[in-house]
Amino acid sequence: MIEWQDGPNIYLHRVPVDFRKAINGLSVIVQDQMELSPFKPALFVFCNKRRTQLKVLYWDNTGFALWQKRLEKDKFKWPIKSKLNTITLEHEQWLWLLRGFDIDTIKPHKTLNFTATN
Repeated sequence: MIEWQDGPNIYLHRVPVDFRKAINGLSVIVQDQMELSPFKPALFVFCNKRRTQLKVLYWDNTGFALWQKRLEKDKFKWPIKSKLNTITLEHEQWLWLLRGFDIDTIKPHKTLNFTATN
């Protein structure tokens, strides 16, 4: 089960991966290509070449877990135009991605931080 005090960091590996890879192969990608620790409290998200499947790898302090979603008649709107290999997602963007929205075109209002009122 995914449990964190705060929302976990969500890292998306932009380049499609071979979906024959399982926990060991994906954790190597996290470490070597994404240059992150696969043992941190985070979700590491991968997509197949056809963009019909996602795999999510995470460590829950007792072992790795792997979650997979397959779309039957559609494709994920994957940020293929980005120049970054690893993209950090906000929780809201993660939900948008799962619901089929293009996270590159949907932008929330900017967060404003005030220290005083006029």
